[in-house]
Order: sequence, then C-alpha cells, then structure tokens
Amino acid sequence: MPLDRILRSLIAWQRADGPPPPARALGIAEARERYRANAVLADAAPPEGVTRADRPVAAGDGTEIPCRVYTPEGDGDRVVTYLHGGGWVVGDLDSHDGVCRGIAAALGAVVVSVGYRRAPEFPYPTPLRDAVAAARWTSRVFPGRAHVLAGDSAGAALAVGVALDARDNGGLRPAAQLLIYPPADPRLLFAAAGAHAEGYLLTVDDMAYHYDLYVPDRSRRRDPAVDLLGADLRHLPPAVVATAEFDPLHDEGVELADKLAVAGVPVRHVPGPGLVHGYFLMQGVVPSAAACAGRVLRETDALLRSAPGIRRPAPGRAPEAAGRD
Repeated sequence: MPLDRILRSLIAWQRADGPPPPARALGIAEARERYRANAVLADAAPPEGVTRADRPVAAGDGTEIPCRVYTPEGDGDRVVTYLHGGGWVVGDLDSHDGVCRGIAAALGAVVVSVGYRRAPEFPYPTPLRDAVAAARWTSRVFPGRAHVLAGDSAGAALAVGVALDARDNGGLRPAAQLLIYPPADPRLLFAAAGAHAEGYLLTVDDMAYHYDLYVPDRSRRRDPAVDLLGADLRHLPPAVVATAEFDPLHDEGVELADKLAVAGVPVRHVPGPGLVHGYFLMQGVVPSAAACAGRVLRETDALLRSAPGIRRPAPGRAPEAAGRD
C-alpha cells in the first residue's frame, strides 16, 4: 500500500531544504539529543495506571546498568525485558518511555527497560553483555512469570542475542520474543538490494555507520548475536516479528521470521503496511503507527496465551486491549 500520508508529509518537510544530513555527519552527542527529542515529541499520551521506578542493575564487570521498571495496574503475571532501539548508539530510557508504558498496559506486564551501554564508547559485546545481565536480573527479581525478551531495531537484535545466550548458557527461560523491525544482516545485502534503501528516514548508509561503531572489528560481525541470519536459531522461544513496509530492514526482517520458522520456532509475523522504520516511536502523531503497534501487542498477548506451560493471567486481571485503533 502507499506510504502513510502523514509520514509522506513528514519526509517531504524534512527534505524541503535538501536531503537531511546522514547519521555519520552528526556528532554522537548531537545525534543522541536529536533522537531523544524527536521520540519524546512524537510520543503518545501515556496510558493510565502504569507506575515507574528507576533501578540500577549490576553488570558483570561491576558497573551498574540503569534500568526503569514499569508496573501496570492490571498485572497478568508477565514480565518484559525491553531493549531500546537506536542503532546501538542513540536511544535511551527516556526516548522509549512511552513505548514501555504502552507495552506494560497492553500486556499486563511489568516492563524492565534497560539502559545498556552504547557504542562507540562501549562497542560489541558490551551492550549485549549488559542486556544479558539485565534479563537475568529480571528473571531473578520477577520469578515464575512469563518472561518476554523484547526490543525495537538494535534492541530487537540484542533480544535475539539474549535468547541465544539463554539457550546456550542458561540463566533464564524466556517464554517469548518480541522483535520489532530487527536488523539481522550486518553485511546489509538485503537492505542494499531492497526498494527502500534511502529516502524513508533510515538509510542503508546510516545502518553501515552504526555497524561500524557497534562492531568495529569486522571479524566479529560473523558472531551469531550479530549475524542473526547466519545463526543457529533452533530451540529459541516463540517470536512475534514486526516489520515496516518502507524500511531498509524490511526484507531481512521477513527473512529472519522465515528462518525462525524453518528452525522450528513458532513465529507470528506482523507486517507494517505503509509504515517506516521507527513507527513504534511515532504513535502519538501517526494513527496508522499506533494501530499497527496495537496489532503487534495483541499478537504478543495471543502468543503468550496460547503457549503451553505459560501461566495465564489471573481472572479479573486480564491486560487491557492493546492499541489505539
């Protein structure tokens, strides 16, 4: 379907004085501030009945990882470890505050948002190690709950990395994965060959720059937690994979969903017709983004309800309907 009309107008406005500067033309501090400001500006009205508290979590090297815990009124005996997007370079607890509030309300889940250390100051594998440490902390502090490993963009790739670590090394038993427009191909072959390599907010060059910052040692880009399409995906938790139609990462997201299914992992793929990368952060200004985000969370709720061995929400405490459509 055609690009959403609001997104089309937004892109045209950004290009009124010429193409916007590529990510590599901005300083790290400026890029982070721009990303945070734009995310907060486009945030949706916060749902009622969700409280939050900041909690430091010990990393494996003795430092502390800032985390933010969201608790909904309708507690469905679920917990989500959420890993924010931003190309492993930008994004933080504040940029994804609204996203995490919405997930907590929609799923009836406690959400632990993880402020993992970012590149270029802390390249791979430090962000992944922080994500693993935070997910294990979540599992210990909220035992017995259906535990979802979730993230958008770079955070989705980290979520898969945590799931691979849990399978291979133990430490937690995740019930599901929620992967929102995940980057899965560090070679960017799918993105470069796709129909939306540039002109839709995220570009292939932006992704190449972020990979250079995140995994400067190119030999490490073959690691399973980076090259998700080359990883052994067997015995991972059931997954919801969300993609966006006008996204350079669309095709590799679809390929990841297919490879998960071939590996025997139950998968629910939610396409994002007419949408661009980052739409989960645009729910306050793009109604179709809010509607699609609602579908993604309803599919996640349905996956948790249908999975064998997962405790169902207690009577009278079922999560509210997801989405704003």
